[in-house]
Amino acid sequence: MIAIIKYNAGNIRSVQNALLRLGYESIITDDREEIIRAEKVIFPGVGEAGSAMTYLRKREIDRLILSLKQPVLGICLGLQLLCRHSEEGNTECLGIFDADVKLFPRQGIVPHMGWNNFSSAKDDLFKGISVKDDVYYVHSFYAELSSCTTAVCEYILPFSAAMQKGNFYATQFHPEKSAKTGEQILKNFLEL
Repeated sequence: MIAIIKYNAGNIRSVQNALLRLGYESIITDDREEIIRAEKVIFPGVGEAGSAMTYLRKREIDRLILSLKQPVLGICLGLQLLCRHSEEGNTECLGIFDADVKLFPRQGIVPHMGWNNFSSAKDDLFKGISVKDDVYYVHSFYAELSSCTTAVCEYILPFSAAMQKGNFYATQFHPEKSAKTGEQILKNFLEL
């Protein structure tokens, strides 16, 4: 079973629909036992870091996420919340990835919205993917480059397009909205 963590953030149904297109059933839940029993956990989201972390802490899902041993995939806000700190609302996050989340400088159009590729990509999520393949982004905040960075995108400056540490994987882009490339990335995660 695949558990999609429900935590008062948007975009969860589109992730579930993408999994269905790939032939995988999933549940959307904030039930601790269902999340613990899941073979894979997806932590997606569109929203604001401060209110999302408040929801997670209130229900003690923050501690639960930190204890998970199965593969976990953070998407967009999910990636940012797996980092140490976000400038959005001056929010302390989960701290799995040793990186901070910052607001893009106003030297370009913010939010970064649309299709973009990678300047580099490595790890199990990117099997069968070329750095020339485009994925879809919608974000105003980015995770800085760190030892956990597995894919780099350049928009105004280089940032972490994907990150990985242990059983935690994450993408800043939306694989569920990234056509065939995104489907391959989701499939790679589901086959870990």
